[in-house]
Amino acid sequence: MNKNRRVLRITAGCLAAAMTLCNAPSAAFADMPLSDMPIAGAPAMMSIALEKEIKNTFSIASAGISQNLADCVSTAAVQAAGEPESEYADIAIAQVDNYVNVRDAAGEEGNVVGKLYNNSAATVEATEGDWYKITSGNVTGYVKSEFVVRDNEELARKVSRRVATVETETLFVRTDPTTESDVLGMVPDQEELTVTDESVNGWTKVSIEEGEGYVSNDYVKKSIEFVTAESKEEEEARLAKEEAERKAAAEAAERAAASKSKGKSSGASSSGKVSSPGSSTGSAVASYASQFVGNPYVYGGTSLTNGADCSGFVMAVYAAFGIGLPHSSSAMCGVGYGVSDMQPGDIICYSGHVAIYVGNNTIVHASTPESGIKYTSPANYKPIIAIRRIF
Repeated sequence: MNKNRRVLRITAGCLAAAMTLCNAPSAAFADMPLSDMPIAGAPAMMSIALEKEIKNTFSIASAGISQNLADCVSTAAVQAAGEPESEYADIAIAQVDNYVNVRDAAGEEGNVVGKLYNNSAATVEATEGDWYKITSGNVTGYVKSEFVVRDNEELARKVSRRVATVETETLFVRTDPTTESDVLGMVPDQEELTVTDESVNGWTKVSIEEGEGYVSNDYVKKSIEFVTAESKEEEEARLAKEEAERKAAAEAAERAAASKSKGKSSGASSSGKVSSPGSSTGSAVASYASQFVGNPYVYGGTSLTNGADCSGFVMAVYAAFGIGLPHSSSAMCGVGYGVSDMQPGDIICYSGHVAIYVGNNTIVHASTPESGIKYTSPANYKPIIAIRRIF
């Protein structure tokens, strides 16, 4: 399944000019050109629009800024900026069983240039009859309007994910929106956390394995993530890459198994040690990983016996099968290939967390410092972001 993603980055503006003007005496600026006024970074478009009105208002002397000027600035600023556009304006969401073809012309005779999968998002560029011209990811073309839902903010929010990306070496997630509150958990640089609330000024509430907590906005970058269309070329490249990775994984596992077998035949004792990985199947991965339940969780660790964090645990388990994985739960969302059904050995990705599926709706994972490596059921105890398969 396609895993292309479109990220929308939202920034906030500041009407610093209006605030500065509203706090300044009118006499101080009555004869000053607007270009020389200390408007603290207000947009030039707003400055031009306001110049005439502000000069007219300044001609009315008063001890301080008049309410008339305040109203003028407020009204003109809104007019200059326009009504705030929704983050989801002109977004269309595919609502189909599997995918809808994106064509190079508005009609069934058009050539297929890509696929827009169910719940994937596209920006509507134009309308031609009962067809929409869309852009989604690297694909631009036409889809029939009956297969997508447009300007439905509720649906767009449902199928998208609001993400806070960590931009510091180690980020503390706190129990309350204050630096004096307890640390709920720690998250490394570039981890992507699901945002659950943004109502507290200066703080964002996010989801991690320990629960929901707050991070300072100074250390995260927020965006909106959609799944987007896949071009024909991208689909071909993805399928080829997945096949190559499956082949490489099988070969690596065979080499790892042969190496272990050779070590045993040489007379090396296995007393007091865990069992070596067996065949190159997901079930073997799940069985091997399960041996370490009860061992400690250590932030930044990669030892299956002395302690590992969530991604370190998954990385170390797969290393025993000759597979190299990144030490990052977010990066693991891109390893192997994506699937929709869970099988033993699959890597299950959550917000700021990762685990291995062992079957029977159960995962094994390095959970928290308090609980260590353990089983958890059901596997969807928290929203699943991705399911990745190596074997």
